[in-house]
This record gives sequence, C-alpha cells and structure tokens, in this order.
Amino acid sequence: MSDTTPEGWTEQGRPPALFRRFVFSCYADTRAFLDRIAAVQEALGLAPQNISFGTTYVNVTIAAADGALGDAERTLAQRIAAAAEGTVA
Repeated sequence: MSDTTPEGWTEQGRPPALFRRFVFSCYADTRAFLDRIAAVQEALGLAPQNISFGTTYVNVTIAAADGALGDAERTLAQRIAAAAEGTVA
C-alpha cells in the first residue's frame, strides 16, 4: 500500500488499482450514491473501471490508466469517497 492511497481504499499491485466497498442502510441511499458517482465522473471526465452494487452496497474499482496509479485515479477515489458522505467535492 502506498502512502498516497486515499483513506479507506485498498491498493493492489497487479494490475494496479484502487478498491473500496461502500455500505448503506437502504436501497434509496445506495441509489443516491450511484447518482453522485455519476456526477463525479462527469465533472472529472474519468470513470472507475468497475462498479458493482446490490441493495445496500457498492463496490468500486479504479484501475490505473497508464500502468501506474496517478493523481487522476487518486483524485477520483477521494471524490467518490466524498460522494458517499453525501457531497460531490
């Protein structure tokens, strides 16, 4: 794990990616979070490699665009984490 790994995220090395599972109390909260992720993606012009979800959880994987995790991926992770708190930073 890198010193620059955003809080709450797990960094994997092969392939380079960031992963985090977000848990919510009900589907309405999950759905609202997914909508906020869409707003983050639109604002940054960058999207996670994979988003999977169920009624009360969302799994997010952000893959390295250029073979190594950089500022863009870390910023995306931080903004998605902020979206989980109900804000789009």
